[in-house]
Amino acid sequence: MPEQPISRNPPVSAGALLAHRAFLYFLLSRSLSRFSSQIAAVAIGWQIYDLTGSAFDLGMVGLVQFLPTALLVFVAGHAADRFERKRVVQLCQLVEAATALYLATITYLGAVSEVQIFIATFVLGIAGAFESPTTAALLPLIAPQGSLQRATAVASGAGQVATITGPALGGFAYAIAPHLAYAVMLLFWILGMILTGFIRPRPQAVAKDMDEADNIFAGVRFIRSNPAILGTISLDLFAVLFGGVTALLPIYARDILQTGPVGLGVLRAAPAVGALLMTMVLARHAISKHVGLRMFQAVIVFGIATIVFALSPWMWLSVLSLAILGAADTISVVIRFSLVQLSTPDEMRGRVGAVNFLFINASNQLGQFESGLTAALFGTMPAAVLGGVCTVAVALLWMKLFPSLRKVESLE
Repeated sequence: MPEQPISRNPPVSAGALLAHRAFLYFLLSRSLSRFSSQIAAVAIGWQIYDLTGSAFDLGMVGLVQFLPTALLVFVAGHAADRFERKRVVQLCQLVEAATALYLATITYLGAVSEVQIFIATFVLGIAGAFESPTTAALLPLIAPQGSLQRATAVASGAGQVATITGPALGGFAYAIAPHLAYAVMLLFWILGMILTGFIRPRPQAVAKDMDEADNIFAGVRFIRSNPAILGTISLDLFAVLFGGVTALLPIYARDILQTGPVGLGVLRAAPAVGALLMTMVLARHAISKHVGLRMFQAVIVFGIATIVFALSPWMWLSVLSLAILGAADTISVVIRFSLVQLSTPDEMRGRVGAVNFLFINASNQLGQFESGLTAALFGTMPAAVLGGVCTVAVALLWMKLFPSLRKVESLE
């Protein structure tokens, strides 16, 4: 990757970005989909546990939703590059809305079963496997020239708002009536589908080589041949894999900090709050130089914050360290996303984005498993400390292995 700016377009302010209609429609549509997903996580999880009382079945919900991503990663990326992206997103939102309608209906009629919920969850996983990489590939065609980093920060901030408030909205709706939570999901996905139809993106590039255009594995080959992208995606995989301390929060809340369920809620919200505050900063002040080095520094801060949290005996310090962890992760995410998108030809963005999406999902799932396994073997606090140390070590090692990534000077 060159050390010079990828483009020299003048920066676009956050206000001008939000005044850009295509981006505003994209932001609203994406936010509604994210809200629905967060509501689904609460409603489906609660309903499964209410029906079965099984922690194993509750864990199976995440696996059932992740399986389509693993199975369809290459097909989903190919679809994002082969077909009009906003139509792919609309189709996914339509499928998700239909699934929410199905869940609302069987729940209202009292005819719901565990198998039906798992089937619906699997369908939502299929739609998400196609929607996420396509949405990511659509953003560079919508954001004004020179504003991708700021647009990514704003979109990330909207996602954090959904992450913070979506579960509360889902829980409140479910408490009134279980089918109401699914009805809200249906409404949000329908509105999202309508808003997606209003988006007017720039023309989507088409590969000149038809063999390459039809090759669903071209994204993997492109990533392997580009050290900067390979380094960026693999850094995310291993940093999240070792730094998955959030899986241990229930143990910290009950046994170490002794704060109970309310404290657990505060601890879970802290990273999202830190991330949201950082996105507000990045939306106004884009990182203009040394972006490669800043990304590595953010990952190192993420690891150090994990270590501080692991050793903290005080609630206030634990919350603060988790907020810093979330803020550092946001810096890293914004830079990584911008680097991958700007370094990838438009006709390849879907397939590259699908592989990236798989890595992100895999690292989150495997990170939870790794944290639980090491906690069982070594104890909770040593496991969390080990995760933070490994995250810092990975960042330092990747700086040596991928010097071109470290030397990236600026974006756009």
